[in-house]
Amino acid sequence: MPSNSSIRTNAVQSVQRFASPLGDIWLSACDAGLSGLWFADQAHLPDFSQAQPWQRAEHRYMARALAPLERYFSGQLRPQGFQFGADLPLHFAYGTPFQRSVWQALLRIPLGGHSSYGELAMQLNQPQASRAVGAAVGRNPIGIFVPCHRVLGKDGSLTGYAGGLERKVALLRLEGVLI
Repeated sequence: MPSNSSIRTNAVQSVQRFASPLGDIWLSACDAGLSGLWFADQAHLPDFSQAQPWQRAEHRYMARALAPLERYFSGQLRPQGFQFGADLPLHFAYGTPFQRSVWQALLRIPLGGHSSYGELAMQLNQPQASRAVGAAVGRNPIGIFVPCHRVLGKDGSLTGYAGGLERKVALLRLEGVLI
């Protein structure tokens, strides 16, 4: 399993596996909120087996994450006025200040919408930072809730996704984004 040594495992108290229609998902949570969501075979997946503080048990934020995930994958969520996981605190347990600013910008992309790396760089007042934005998007630790899959190329084309392009397409279709 790939490892990401930059994750401060003491910030994570619990991990749990969730079976989704697109494959197994790992969720992590700490006292501050949901701290991770990764597809089980995606790039940058932490190595859960070696980190002592990780526990495979339900956490109070897990149930608050699982309910909207189940509704999401069943197609019950609609863009009008909906903010995915709005009542669920998110905790970025690692990342540089720049990465965290990119992840916060991702939260502003609405369900059913999309953005580009260049647009995100402009929002961050760093118009020359499209590549750095792309790198930060690829390291997003809380997939789906922090919608990195909604970022497309400048021309609307599909670009990389740590969970795989087939999943990116499936997530965008689920959300009604025409690509």
